[in-house]
Formats: sequence, structure tokens, C-alpha cells
Amino acid sequence: MTGQIARLRIFRGGSENPKGRYQEFAVPFEPGATVLDALIHIRAQQDSSLAIRYSCINANVCKECLIAIDGKIGYACTTRLRSDAAMTLDPLPGKPVLRDLVTETRPPRERLK
Repeated sequence: MTGQIARLRIFRGGSENPKGRYQEFAVPFEPGATVLDALIHIRAQQDSSLAIRYSCINANVCKECLIAIDGKIGYACTTRLRSDAAMTLDPLPGKPVLRDLVTETRPPRERLK
């Protein structure tokens, strides 16, 4: 353990709160850790209500953890955590937000009832 801290500024909101808000979390920083590692830590240790989506870890084949990281689209499972500045995490732009970092991924035709 390095004793360093990584800070994540995470969008919180969804259909019940479309404007949302940001909540900041501090997690232990380890060299080589990913944003997904930090999100899993937050869910397990700090806030179990945080909505995230993922299937694989560090394989980048499922595309489930695609989010906006500091304004750029990226995979949480392959983006390295930083300790030098807070990282801002948002749901994918242009997609309906279900809750927090989880967006609707089904094509519009499949969403029709």
C-alpha cells in the first residue's frame, strides 16, 4: 500500500433526478489500479447504492464499463487510476441515464413496447 489517495468525482442521478449532482469519493491508490477497481472498492466499502455496469475485469471485451472519464470516452477496466488530481466520471453522453454511471444501451427499436 502506498498511502496515497485517489479522488473520484462521480455523477449521481438518473430518471428520478435527471440533472443529477456530483459526489466525491476518496479511495486508496495503488499503482496499476484501474478506475473500475476504484468503483468496485467504493461499492463494497463506501456506498453500495452507486450504480455501475461491468462484466469482465481488465479484458476490454464486454464494453460494459464504457463511461466518460475526465470528458473523454473510455473503459473503466483499462483506464488507470491517478492520484495527482480528482478524476471526473460521467455516464455516456447522448444516452438515457438509468442511474449514476449506468446508461441505456439497448438500441431504440428494442426499447419500444
